[in-house]
Amino acid sequence: DIEEIFIEGSHVSYIDGSGRLKGVTEPTTETENRHIINRLLSETDRHLDTANPIVQARVLDGSARLTAVIPPIADALSATIRRYALRRQTLAGLVDLNSLTPGAAGFLWALMQTNASTLLSGPPGAGKTSLLAALVAAAPPNHCIRAVEEVRELFVPIVHASYYESRPPSLARSGEVALRDLVKVVLAMRPDRIVVGEVRGAEAFELTRAANAGCGFACTVHANSARDALNALVNAAMMAGENVAEPVVRKVFSTTIDVVVHLDRDAVPPEGSSGLRRQVMEILAVVPAMGDDFTTEPLFVRNSLGEPLQWTGAVPPATTTHMLERSLPGDLNLRDILEGRRLPPI
Repeated sequence: DIEEIFIEGSHVSYIDGSGRLKGVTEPTTETENRHIINRLLSETDRHLDTANPIVQARVLDGSARLTAVIPPIADALSATIRRYALRRQTLAGLVDLNSLTPGAAGFLWALMQTNASTLLSGPPGAGKTSLLAALVAAAPPNHCIRAVEEVRELFVPIVHASYYESRPPSLARSGEVALRDLVKVVLAMRPDRIVVGEVRGAEAFELTRAANAGCGFACTVHANSARDALNALVNAAMMAGENVAEPVVRKVFSTTIDVVVHLDRDAVPPEGSSGLRRQVMEILAVVPAMGDDFTTEPLFVRNSLGEPLQWTGAVPPATTTHMLERSLPGDLNLRDILEGRRLPPI
């Protein structure tokens, strides 16, 4: 039931299944902890040494992500081991967990039947990857999905898809395959949707090319709100240093991104609860703007964790609404879904 382990020198603590931080009672030394980290890395192609003082890798048969930093970058060994939620996450399952309402889940399902582009945001541990996995699982089997990640966390069994993982440089400082390289490659592989596990840098600029390629994308980014997520994506794209003005990048994303979904979590479990709450706080539609800045329309809003996620009464822009209506089965219509009166097969 352990979710994440933290190692700081000789001190070891962990977050249990209820979301509470606890310390390991049995003492360890930094040397022992470093030995364990090296054993975990021995089954990967990653190295932790003075030439590579920072490392990220999949460990424990791919069930966890290890991030480690050693001196001189850190004062002492500093590492986290985070377990993946390897269960098959679905939109219906997130409704059962009260992360989504049926109406919001139905709306996101409809988005995935098209080539709409979706941005997921939130702090670390808010459930962004779980929601991204549920969205990928909701895509039609005939859609070609290309998923790229720095360290693989998505394990969704779908028919027409491929998963790619970046690679750090070898001991000879060669052979690096960056996340940006992967996004560039999959753009040439006729995807219906490109999925980027976590956008943090220059790979964001390659997503501006997705608009020209006619494909959608779904990605996650760390941000404090849905509006902040849009600015964070622009800032990441500017890191590519392609000598493209920021208003141009902003304009491309304002016409490319259809929806932003923001999630949040408790800092500590509420009194009497069984664990941390991870919930969708807002779903915004991005409206094509006349100016350089983003224009958004809230579709679903949750005022605070634990309160209901409510439809605002707004609908997406006409172009998005028309695209979604064409993808819906039978006589379903978008307003019925948003209101939660009639739902697609999520």
